[in-house]
Amino acid sequence: MNIILINHYAGSDRHGMEYRPFYMAKRWVQAGCQVTVVASSYSHLRSQNPDLLGGNTREEFIDGVRFFWIRGPHYEGNGMGRILNMLSFLKGLYQYESKITAQGKPDAVIASSTYPLDIYPARHLAKKYGARLIYEVHDLWPLSPMELGGMSKHHPYIMLMQAAENYCYRHSDAVVSILPCAKEHMVEHGMAPEKFVCIPNGIVKEDWEKPFPAQLPYADLLGEFHRDGYFLIGYAGAHGIANALDSFVEAGALLKDRKIKLILVGQGPERARLKQKIADMGLRDQVESLEAVGRSEVPALLSQMDALYIGLQRQPLFRFGVSPNKLMDYMMAAKPVIFAIEAGNDMVKDAQCGVSIPPEDSKAIARAAAKLSELPAPALRKLGENGRAYILKHHEYGVLSEEFLRVLQKPAEGERG
Repeated sequence: MNIILINHYAGSDRHGMEYRPFYMAKRWVQAGCQVTVVASSYSHLRSQNPDLLGGNTREEFIDGVRFFWIRGPHYEGNGMGRILNMLSFLKGLYQYESKITAQGKPDAVIASSTYPLDIYPARHLAKKYGARLIYEVHDLWPLSPMELGGMSKHHPYIMLMQAAENYCYRHSDAVVSILPCAKEHMVEHGMAPEKFVCIPNGIVKEDWEKPFPAQLPYADLLGEFHRDGYFLIGYAGAHGIANALDSFVEAGALLKDRKIKLILVGQGPERARLKQKIADMGLRDQVESLEAVGRSEVPALLSQMDALYIGLQRQPLFRFGVSPNKLMDYMMAAKPVIFAIEAGNDMVKDAQCGVSIPPEDSKAIARAAAKLSELPAPALRKLGENGRAYILKHHEYGVLSEEFLRVLQKPAEGERG
């Protein structure tokens, strides 16, 4: 099977986020498929963007996956520069069609960029070659910029995106959604209900089977805390406004009479302010702030915690469900989880692997921390094992890629409109 996956922001282990297209594609290649991932040469998400060596396009093979890079201009923020970057990618999808399809007639074309405009060149390819057309939804656009950015539904940009989203639902053979509770929204915008398939984010099992380094990250400090009798509750990830870490820090003030220490590990625009807040509130004995570790070191870091915390600000968009990679890492680490997210789904509750509480509530965090710290070791271990088993069954990329491949291989039903 020959698959073309169009994702403006696709990355790889070599380039950084976003990883999902590469993890799917690599497993499809292992299953005997040919896969071309088409992406822009510039994305703000990647840690390293590809070098096009002076050309406008470049072909590159990574672990058997063919990447086709289309030159895109640099941008910062969400202004006109990013729009020009999008338009350059869309133009390139038409302009370099013969190069994109150099490996032969595609059997399936996936439109997978965050924004829905790539459906038009994707459908052009699918119709030309009689391929199956799949629309993959990461975030709901234009609902996201409307609800998060306050943009009017009458703004020309939003109207353009809305027309494209509706077109996606009407003309795709299937809609693969990372968001588990988005089906009703999609049906309201023209999707036939039977097209909906939820295939969430996942983990790479092999990353969790590698031996830990001889020296675990922060082993001396965390070991000292454990020897002093502390129950360690960790947060490992970005320090941004959306992560609602103020309530996590403030919970420390409610835990001064307990041997519980809250550990923040990561970086981001909020880290300096949060460190100052810890100092101003006199919480240095309750809350520790540490620099980020490398992605490959995360399993070893999490192994040293007794429980883990994840939270997000209360957002209406979460009614469609969430699929946080950080949560899956926590569950793979086989640690109990404090889940402080209000969403249409609750993996922690489903897996019975921790405590679910309202978001942005320091008292609820403190109560959950106290509750977990009082559990005997076998009960904590059972919660952790529940989480790991759930992820391996429902969120391992080997499982997810097989589900996606079945969608790709299913014959198209009837004529696309």
